[in-house]
Amino acid sequence: SPARDPVADLRRVAFLLERSLESTYRVKAFRTAAAALGALPPDDVALLASTGALRSIKGIGERTASVIEQSVAGHEPDYLIELAERTGGRLAHGGDDLRAALRGDLHSHSDWSDGGSPIAEMATTAADLGHAYTALTDHSPRLTVANGLTPQRLRRQLDVVAEVNEQFDDFRLLTGIEVDILTDGTLDQNDELLGRLDVVVASVHSELRMPSEAMTRRMIAAIRNPHTDVLGHCTGRYVIDRQYGSSSLAGRTRGGKARPPSSFDAAAVFAACAQAGVAVEINSRPERLDPPLALLRRAVADGCLFSIDTDAHAPGQL
Repeated sequence: SPARDPVADLRRVAFLLERSLESTYRVKAFRTAAAALGALPPDDVALLASTGALRSIKGIGERTASVIEQSVAGHEPDYLIELAERTGGRLAHGGDDLRAALRGDLHSHSDWSDGGSPIAEMATTAADLGHAYTALTDHSPRLTVANGLTPQRLRRQLDVVAEVNEQFDDFRLLTGIEVDILTDGTLDQNDELLGRLDVVVASVHSELRMPSEAMTRRMIAAIRNPHTDVLGHCTGRYVIDRQYGSSSLAGRTRGGKARPPSSFDAAAVFAACAQAGVAVEINSRPERLDPPLALLRRAVADGCLFSIDTDAHAPGQL
């Protein structure tokens, strides 16, 4: 049988599980096994698989060992075949021309903040999907619940991104941040660091129920900041996307509930974006779908630029 890469098969299983919104626990089992296996010489993997000793390796369990054994034997693992048939198809119909024209993604997270996978894993998956670029935009320090990056951690991350980019010829991981827009409209990171980044996505994550007038002032101040490139998920809403069923998605929204959009003067905010050349993000996370279509149409009419993003917190969400 032709040789297969068991690490790649484990990663593919994890990707398909994430893509179909399976539990984080199940996904982690396959990503942990892939990392454990990747640290071993191939000859050792072959020996362990042939002697049934894979389960002695920390991080490899019954289901993951079965996948590895079939892969090492040159067979596509049964579980991977089953998953691919069940979840590997199209998530939606239409938009093929637009999807083909999409070159990259300017909003993604790694395990440096509240994402689930290492930077290199996110970059490799984006490259595998055919992207020319993806921006790594982990959270800023004020968002402690998401393990936001202090200036010191962000500086270290820039070095890691440079190392990751050495692995690729035709893909680039852009440096970036999803920076909190504070209540007075300032950005939650120092200017020197923001000036070093390729992409700055500015988003509201707190005080989402501010009065409309105050929220409008707050957003416009951030839009006018010369470091801001993209206005992230402008209304902050969470929706229950019915294509996944409310029960499966509810556990993945904050508190398991939908959240209404923030109130602000859309005409003023979009005019500021158009004037400053700041892109309005089309946040494609099933939980968000932000902005709503009525606001999106308004932003188009107002001449705004757009950034079509996944806000992915895991490879399978890319």
